[in-house]
Amino acid sequence: MAPTPSRPRRRQGGFTIVEVSMASFIMAFGIATSIIAMQAGYKHIDLARGTTLASQIIQSEMERLRMMSWTMINALPATETFDGADYFSDHASINNVYTVTRTVTGDATRPTEIKNINVSVRWQSYDLRWHQRSFSAIYAKNGLYDYYYTIAHP
Repeated sequence: MAPTPSRPRRRQGGFTIVEVSMASFIMAFGIATSIIAMQAGYKHIDLARGTTLASQIIQSEMERLRMMSWTMINALPATETFDGADYFSDHASINNVYTVTRTVTGDATRPTEIKNINVSVRWQSYDLRWHQRSFSAIYAKNGLYDYYYTIAHP
């Protein structure tokens, strides 16, 4: 058999090092920005969960106060701070996370018959920022209608 003449090599198609490095840079940039976006999303989810729990704690405390008699409301301290788990839940995720501050003051017009109650909940989210939600209500000695007809409609 006769030897076959060697063929000239063809240049094979491929990517240059510059093209590969540009593609790697673009991919790394895309991954980095998606991680930052996910982090921001997790912050917002954590804040939404915290706000929901704070609202539930406030509502629970206000309902607990509604069930009290005037004598019990009158005997409450002017300001009291307690853990959110005291009256709301004994779940581990609530303990020592939510701080509830309840303020009871006499009304300027009729301090012996109307109490202004403010319940504030404060907590720290996982990004170490403090957040607070509050709710105010009026508690009248003889019920809401006594307040409504004698004060609001003289």
